[in-house]
Amino acid sequence: MLKGLKAIGSDARHFQIMMLSSLLCLLLFLYDFAPAIEQIALIFTASLLTQFIFTQYFKLPVYDVRSPFITSLSLCLLFKGAALWLYPLAAVLAIGSKFLIRSDNKHIFNPANFGIVVLLLLFPNMVWVSPGQWGSALWLGFALAVFAALVLTKARRADMALMFMAFWMMFVFGRAFWLGDPISIPLLSIQSGALLIFAFFMISDPKSTPDHITGRALFAFAVAFMGYVMQYHLQIREGLFFALFFISITTPLIDTFLKSNRIQWRQL
Repeated sequence: MLKGLKAIGSDARHFQIMMLSSLLCLLLFLYDFAPAIEQIALIFTASLLTQFIFTQYFKLPVYDVRSPFITSLSLCLLFKGAALWLYPLAAVLAIGSKFLIRSDNKHIFNPANFGIVVLLLLFPNMVWVSPGQWGSALWLGFALAVFAALVLTKARRADMALMFMAFWMMFVFGRAFWLGDPISIPLLSIQSGALLIFAFFMISDPKSTPDHITGRALFAFAVAFMGYVMQYHLQIREGLFFALFFISITTPLIDTFLKSNRIQWRQL
């Protein structure tokens, strides 16, 4: 039993699955903006099937379901489409990007982010991201639980999430102070489920972010700055997701100039 717990604790993806699954269950029982059961089923089926097809095609030794599970849960919590067929399409694009868009044996985009942004670009009037305003109590509880999980598992990308949140709060609180807005406005703006999932499960993806800590700091600042400009100055609600998508293209270049050890996930 101790060995099993140690194996779980050694891979942050297990805690990511636990956290996202718990949140999804909570939303299904308590909130009206939770995804429908058929949407969840389509996302999971498409993700797992796409992962299996590419595992077989590239003759990989292990069919690892942890990555598609995290991607599926993220899509369930964030992605909204006007038609049912958009949900499996988002999943196929997300998982397919891991295998097909790579540089130096590393996928460039966070899968869920890729699926969401591509469909936002292709079908801007049919696709959107659910902000998931949860209220202060649930937001704070989930934030503390995720942070504790990152610390306990010694996740090697916890710094990315924390740096991004620091930069993002610097921009939104700085804007409030500059405009003379009450502190309640930026406080309310960060109490978003989408922001938490973005910070702790998307931008912190070790397989699509720079390997070196200096590169990660530059990456986090660039995403926060571009996302802030797009959201607050260009009035693009999904600005952070677009920012991560476009800044991710620079990751191979950053890794070229700032080299460091690359994280390797444990195999099943």
